[in-house]
Amino acid sequence: MTVPRLIRPALTLLAATVVLAGCGADVDDPARPSDPADAVRVTNCGAPLSVPATPRRAVTNDTGITEMMFALGLTGHMAGYTTYEGKERDVATSPWRADFTSTRSLGTAFTREVIQAADPDFVFAGWNYGFKESTGVTPDWIRGIGATPYQLTEACRQPGSTRRGITRPLDALYDDLTNLGTIFGVRDRAAALIRDYRAEVARAAAGAPPGDRRARVFLFDSADPTPFTSGRTAGPDEIIEKAGGVNTFHGLDDSWTSVSWEAAAQADPQVIVIVDYGTGPSNTVQAKIDALRAQPLMAGTTAVREGNFVSFPYAALVESPRNPATITALAAYLRGKGL
Repeated sequence: MTVPRLIRPALTLLAATVVLAGCGADVDDPARPSDPADAVRVTNCGAPLSVPATPRRAVTNDTGITEMMFALGLTGHMAGYTTYEGKERDVATSPWRADFTSTRSLGTAFTREVIQAADPDFVFAGWNYGFKESTGVTPDWIRGIGATPYQLTEACRQPGSTRRGITRPLDALYDDLTNLGTIFGVRDRAAALIRDYRAEVARAAAGAPPGDRRARVFLFDSADPTPFTSGRTAGPDEIIEKAGGVNTFHGLDDSWTSVSWEAAAQADPQVIVIVDYGTGPSNTVQAKIDALRAQPLMAGTTAVREGNFVSFPYAALVESPRNPATITALAAYLRGKGL
């Protein structure tokens, strides 16, 4: 269902004047004479994005997005980050746990009030990763307060649709790291990370079986009441593929999305990957395994009958610098199961 576009308050008109004066972001023609001479220009979600100067007060939303900044060594350029309730497991398992500790937490609400109070010059989020018409926090609104909005590529909306994902998931990660490296003046760091990640993915993929022998893998995030899973444009699809499996919902041209129990069971997954949020009695890995075993349709699937469950933190499965290590770990699990 399409959510009606929210009408921006009168403040937007005043803020837009400031933007046109060169203090904010411009996503129109990057060759416009009004652009500062030292503006950095990249392509984000298929559109030109001009950043007038190196951001000094970046705000990020969600753990995977924030970890991209940390991986690039950009904590000193951040005004803070927001996350959501239930992401404690992400922070506890993060290779950048010290950065989470040393960077200002803005809480668990990515709202207009929280963002404005942080006085950002750059805001990195994504559709359904913070940007939502229902809250009024959109890229247009970010521009209206004089900051540059940068959209997570995994969550770019497809033209003419609210479906998300316009490229393969790992390409999305590499594109964002490249763009951030350009915007923040750390191109060499970004290039080195991408080289390392490509090498790790290649090592993991080298042991994958032929296509006709690949394990059927179902990504299970949650059920409310139907399963929430990954189509072919979300991170888990390529994580599963490079690890040597086949995402049972690869045929869905969408990112994270809901499906039916009938469709999930009909695919007869051999392995189920569970998203571990780590909090709440109904959100633990064991609670999700118990729910799958109790679900009449899923109970008969190969994965449930044989107990083939493997879990990873949320931040390891959405677009993030953890993706290559997740591929390595999932490949090891599949090989260990003879799959």
